[in-house]
Amino acid sequence: MIKPNRVPDLGPVPQRRTVGAELVRRLIDEQFPQWADLPVRPVSHGGWDNCTFHLGGELVARLPTAAEYALAVGKEQRWLPVLAPRLPLPIPVPLAHGRPGADYPFPWSVYPWLDGEPAAPGRISDPVRFAVDLAGFLAALQDIEATDGPRPGKHNLFRGATLRTYEPQAERALTALHGRIDTSLAREIWTSALDARWDGRDVWFHGDVAAGNLLLAAGNLTAVIDFGTCGVGDPACDTAVAWTLLTADGRKAFRERLSVDDDTWARGRGWALWKTLVSAARTGQEAREAQRVLGEIFAEYRTGR
Repeated sequence: MIKPNRVPDLGPVPQRRTVGAELVRRLIDEQFPQWADLPVRPVSHGGWDNCTFHLGGELVARLPTAAEYALAVGKEQRWLPVLAPRLPLPIPVPLAHGRPGADYPFPWSVYPWLDGEPAAPGRISDPVRFAVDLAGFLAALQDIEATDGPRPGKHNLFRGATLRTYEPQAERALTALHGRIDTSLAREIWTSALDARWDGRDVWFHGDVAAGNLLLAAGNLTAVIDFGTCGVGDPACDTAVAWTLLTADGRKAFRERLSVDDDTWARGRGWALWKTLVSAARTGQEAREAQRVLGEIFAEYRTGR
């Protein structure tokens, strides 16, 4: 357990490595000849921490783009087969553990392809049902024995540790956003999140419950992917989705199903605020979406909905 008064050092931004289909082809041919006849093509929106490639129609190769992101590979290989049978929705379970080779320096994985489209507000058929289903998944994850699970660290960018890890980023964003948003209200919300106490009980968390990692079929939640930031610690980071994706009614149902106490809810709001402030300080579509989420955070803080 990382104590609340210990603030980890995030370190510099990882230097990202470009990964192409030709490299993946060589790795597959060298290490997994049983799949040598399967075509390799990039997955649309294949991710940042990892580059993802279709391997035929039913498999996917997932390759970290930096040494820091590669730290999650062993964790996923070890723990996802343990978590999967205990969860109510499918998650990726590795089929093969690739090693460095073909001028690629990191371990990597092959998974089955989980079909579905990424969640988005306009794609969710029933926002309250979606929220309840998601909360049920997270409740099941939190109920899994956490004693030997991976504590927060560089392998998951310190998700599950103290929110103060991200205080420098939040402060820089607030400075950049002065005059563009209500920074006084944002600072009040941020301070309340930093002051909210955690009981110190380690539980499993996903670490990045975001729209792109929640898959839909016919508008319903059918799978949860990308466990690179998972671990055991403070689960408040997983409640950030209540503001970034859910409706007001969905948010209420989510909180009730997950039985979130006031302090955890405040910390979760802080996680959502940190991510949103950083995005809002940028430009383009990401900043516009962040402004929408900020509106959700501000309105819920003021009214409780």
